[in-house]
Amino acid sequence: MEHKEAKRSNDKRKINIFLIFLLCSFLAWLVSRLSETYVDRTTFDLEYINIPDSLLLGDNSLKNVDVRLRASGFQFLGYYYNGKKIEVDLSNMATNQSNFYVTQLDFRKQIESQLSGSITLLEVDRDTLFLDFYKVESKEVPISPNISLNPAQNYLVEGKLKIEPSLISISGPKKELDLINSASTSEVELNEITEDFSIVVDLVLPEELKNSELSEKKVRISGNVFRFSEKLIEIPVEVINLPEGTQIKTFPNTISVLCKARIDRLKDISPMDFKVVANFQEQRGENQNLQVSLIEKPKDVYSVQLMKNEVEFILKRQ
Repeated sequence: MEHKEAKRSNDKRKINIFLIFLLCSFLAWLVSRLSETYVDRTTFDLEYINIPDSLLLGDNSLKNVDVRLRASGFQFLGYYYNGKKIEVDLSNMATNQSNFYVTQLDFRKQIESQLSGSITLLEVDRDTLFLDFYKVESKEVPISPNISLNPAQNYLVEGKLKIEPSLISISGPKKELDLINSASTSEVELNEITEDFSIVVDLVLPEELKNSELSEKKVRISGNVFRFSEKLIEIPVEVINLPEGTQIKTFPNTISVLCKARIDRLKDISPMDFKVVANFQEQRGENQNLQVSLIEKPKDVYSVQLMKNEVEFILKRQ
């Protein structure tokens, strides 16, 4: 029994040794093969640098280039897994009327300068590198906040929101700038607000403006929040444009006005700050009612609401 176990252990050891030698042989063969020089094709990604400030690179510009190289297997393997990025310097690009391009000789030299000395560039898949450029124009537009404000009960946002900056510049091709008159923010919702707020939000360009850029990426939006109260005030009704030689009596002769404002502001408001009128010339036929209008109200008041829009009347001749 012990003899069989010893034989089995010895056989297993021999198999392991054989597998180790086989693996070493394979690795030696692989290293040998990868060390050899090959001619093959690969693809380089292009990154454009030193673009003139007056031009904007369009989406149709070439993003990669196929080349034929003489290099070792290790180098080709590295390109296969990690890729290779070639910088294309556009500071000396050529132009012909409306076309911008990098000549074949210049393009080839720029690629060769970024390859290691042991790699030979044999062929580039294009004669001339043409570029898709737009002439850059700029336009100043206001900010359009996409913000939903929901104050808590008995609270209000005072006045207009403050936006910093309130104007920004958009740079891009004219055909895109003609499509936009304001820059919108990302959607924001603030609920149960009880105090002043200040938030930073992103600006969003419409999808059709693919080649345009904003001078700012974010804006700050702030607002003042106050607690309000309500007050009912009785305002005398004044009838205008009465016929000569007539008197009028309205029922009621005062109208209740619901005023919403800051608590400290309500203390200073009186009936003298309002004016409610009924225009007799607007009375029609046998109708014994007159429409009333609020034509004067105090400043710094959030809202003023007439509790009744018409009054009855009796007309007397003198």
